[in-house]
Parts: sequence; structure tokens; C-alpha cells
Amino acid sequence: MEIKERVLDRVIRWWGPRGGLAQFYKPTGVGGRVAGWIMSRRSSNVARNRWVVRLLDVQPNDRVIELGCGPGVAIAALATRATRGLVVGVDHSRVMIRQASRRNRAAIKAGRVRLIHGPVESLAVDDGPFDAALAVNTVGMWPEPTARLRELTRLLRPGGRIALVTQPRRPGATAATSAEVAEELAALLTEAGVEHLRTEMLDLDPPAACVLGRVLHLVG
Repeated sequence: MEIKERVLDRVIRWWGPRGGLAQFYKPTGVGGRVAGWIMSRRSSNVARNRWVVRLLDVQPNDRVIELGCGPGVAIAALATRATRGLVVGVDHSRVMIRQASRRNRAAIKAGRVRLIHGPVESLAVDDGPFDAALAVNTVGMWPEPTARLRELTRLLRPGGRIALVTQPRRPGATAATSAEVAEELAALLTEAGVEHLRTEMLDLDPPAACVLGRVLHLVG
């Protein structure tokens, strides 16, 4: 596993300055397919996605939505828990929707997973209300994130859970960097009307931060 991770890191370090970094923001074409392949196999990415699913404590009948579902790693983990519910994934990249569709083919066929291609600023989702929502390493790319989070909270039922995850990837990022970003996420959630916040850290390099909360009241 360590050898595989080192190889992927070398690929990213070589590819990033040559245009690869943009493909992790909006994957398109062949480069996007490579980015999705890396995201679905890099051990830290997989661990981060499965970790937040555990933290959300998804139940068999839950309806869950993920914004920025990428190649569908978290969607697959959610579907194994929400066995009688529904998991909805939204992504602005057709490449990612195709990869997530292949990864979750059986659950989609069974009607337990639905994938939507579209930007976060134009959510067209009619499967709510949802019991839980999550976004992993995508909030920093959203236009007007507080407004987007308010829209997301309106899709949740009272008491619904929300989890935002980030793992800073910039050079020199440390545990202190992760803590700072967690504070920023908590501030955004507070502005969006989310309450009872708590922060969890996953021991990666640098640590991944997850800020969780609940929507106890309808947000106007």
C-alpha cells in the first residue's frame, strides 16, 4: 500500500504543474479520467471518504446527498449503509458521473443510488428531504459557499446531519493548517444556520478535518 501511495504521489507531483491540477477541480476528457482514477485509488482519498461516512452514522432507511461526489467512492460506502434508503450524488463533471455510475452500477439499477450531473450553484434535486448531506474537499471551490450551504440545508429535514471535510493539499500544509481550515468550515456552517458543531480529525499527512452539525430549524 505504501509503495502504491508513493507512486501516485510521484505521478501527481509530475502531472500537477503540467495541467493535471486543474483536472482535480473540473475533470474533463482523458486528463479527467486519470484524475478520477487517482482519486478512487489513492489510499488517503479512500480513507477520507469512508471515514466521513462512518462519522455521519448513516442508517438503513436514510436518504443522503453528496455534493461533489467525484468518482463515487463515498457514494459506494453510503450505499452499503443506506440499504433501504436513497443516496444521491451530484457533480459538475460528466467524467466523474460516468466513473461514479460504473462504480455504483448495481445500486443504481436497484434504485438505491441516483447520480445527477450539474453545478452546485444550480441544484436540481427533488429527492428530499434528506437525513444527511456531505461534501468532501469541494466547498473551497464553490461560488458563494455560504449561499450554497443554505440551499443545501433546505434539502435536509429538521435534525438532519451535515458533514464538510477538507484535507489541505497545498505545499507545507500541517496539522495547524488543517485546524485553521476546520475553523473556516465551522464559520461557514454557522452562517448557514447549522448548529451543534463538532470537529473530528483523521490522522493523515496533513490531517483531514471534518466539521459536523445538525439543521434543527428551517433556514430561511
